[in-house]
Amino acid sequence: MLGPRHPRSPVPGPLSSGATRRSALGLLLGAPLLSACAGVQQSLSQFSNPFSSSSPPAQPAGPQQQATTAGSGGVKVAVILPLSAAGNAGLAAQSMRNAAEMALAEFQNPNIQLLIKDDNGSPQGAQAGAQQAVEEGAEIILGPLFAQSVPAVAQVARTRGISVIAFSTDSSIAGRGVYLLSFLPESDVNRIVEYSASIGKRSVAVLVPDNAYGNVVEAAVKAAVPRRGGRIVAFEKYGADRATPARTVAQQLGSADALFIADDGDAVVTVADAMTAAGANLRNIQLLGTGLWDNPRVYASSALQGGLYAAPDPAGFRAFSGRYRTKYGAEPIRTATLAYDAVALVAALARTQGPTRFSPDVLTNPSGFAGIDGLFRFRPDGTNERGLAVMKVTTGGGVAVAGSPKSFGA
Repeated sequence: MLGPRHPRSPVPGPLSSGATRRSALGLLLGAPLLSACAGVQQSLSQFSNPFSSSSPPAQPAGPQQQATTAGSGGVKVAVILPLSAAGNAGLAAQSMRNAAEMALAEFQNPNIQLLIKDDNGSPQGAQAGAQQAVEEGAEIILGPLFAQSVPAVAQVARTRGISVIAFSTDSSIAGRGVYLLSFLPESDVNRIVEYSASIGKRSVAVLVPDNAYGNVVEAAVKAAVPRRGGRIVAFEKYGADRATPARTVAQQLGSADALFIADDGDAVVTVADAMTAAGANLRNIQLLGTGLWDNPRVYASSALQGGLYAAPDPAGFRAFSGRYRTKYGAEPIRTATLAYDAVALVAALARTQGPTRFSPDVLTNPSGFAGIDGLFRFRPDGTNERGLAVMKVTTGGGVAVAGSPKSFGA
């Protein structure tokens, strides 16, 4: 393990060589090393879309679960999840709760107590849970999951001057003490554009869906490409009609050396097929994508073979999944790592940072934190930046061609 370097406050020195894995939750690059290493298993693509977790399910929720606690430490931490929400949302919440409790168990002697609240999948439930938690002495709030519930929780938190680390992927609700620990498409775009520029692919054609996700990606790619010395030679949005935008872009591919398509697995395959039907030879151009490409349909597509996309290095999740299966006898959902990392983060900060442990100054440490899915850091505006790997599409799945960075730049 690297020795600690923290620009703002002293931290414990390196662990002895006899330290166990559980005690190895020290500080890396001035930040907590969260992990080296019954829901259904799901790919990252199902949870990277910033609007897949923005709204609760349409089905009615079940009876609200009673609040519970985990751990007996002196620092109280609220965890707000839609435990009684219908369908996959409830399954996701239970998996995230399991992961949170697993982090508590794996962190040696944590001085925290989790106050676990069920928000019933609604802003009203989230606000009530937050109010109850702060009255019980919570110093920070982890959650909620749904974007529309985050402002309700933030309203309560701000009256007490405490921070919120939410799991929504809608960056529009970040800011003023609300930090998002989630997979944001902006990080995907920045990483894949940076990598493609490094291998000489600087003339980029772009196809994105005409929806909220596409709008986020559009803003990110239009900023990232020129920042890396490139240019966008064609840009089109598509709705139900993929053929017309595909033809337009296909006609301009002669001046491009990369084609960026940002969408989920099914849609990416359809768009690639539309490009081929429009006369484009996709084998002669470097295909680029986001973490939504982590999908079996993409890997099975002959048109997308060799495409590159940005995503967390899968090794961390594989190790986490193995421990989760051993403990719970089930597969974790892909975003269970967010709950694990959040709890491990606050446990590490509670141990090392004294009374300012959850202050904005500590949470926005530019050195960032090392989690299961690699490096991440919170920006002052509440969004995050992740250190992502670059993966290549093969018929056997994603294969890393560039690893996750070991540190953040300025």
